Amino acid sequence: MMGRTIFIDPGRCIGCQACVSACRECDSHRGKSMIHLDYTDEGHSVASLPTVCMHCEDPVAPCAEVCPADAILVTADGVVQQADTTRCIGCANCVNACPFGVPKIDLQAKLQMKCNLCYDRTAYGLAPMCATVCPTGALFYGTAEELQAERPGVQIADTFTFGATEVRTGVAMVVPADKVQWPVPGGLPVVEINGKDVRR
Repeated sequence: MMGRTIFIDPGRCIGCQACVSACRECDSHRGKSMIHLDYTDEGHSVASLPTVCMHCEDPVAPCAEVCPADAILVTADGVVQQADTTRCIGCANCVNACPFGVPKIDLQAKLQMKCNLCYDRTAYGLAPMCATVCPTGALFYGTAEELQAERPGVQIADTFTFGATEVRTGVAMVVPADKVQWPVPGGLPVVEINGKDVRR
């Protein structure tokens, strides 16, 4: 993907939950938020992190790969769709397969729920709901060039390691140039960014 996409800048997140509220207003899933705001050390710190689907490219969408009902489709432009409600059986395979901990199961409806990059908007050139309301730019929608022009000196990470497994994503994280070690969603320490060892 990595044309126009979401860039997550954790250092800018203030935990205001505007993204969560805006996500509930999206026409394709009105009333349910597909973005998760995680508090990294709740009760001890105000640090927070918006967690959206990373739209894995390589390997292609682990959540879709393990779906026994073929309910999770990937568009030609790399957007991993939310599970098709007519096919999803609520088995939670996708929940267990996602390295970023994104998909959730609505136990009452027995359906998988996750961010689909507001495809009803982004397919027509509009920004996702979450990025349109983020007051600090922690969720930035655009190209890498637009981001780097606005925020000189940042690096962009779209490749993450989980043990021996490397995952390349269609959504990227912003990494300050002077701080290359940070936790990925889920709290695992990053030791490689885009294939480069960053351990000190």
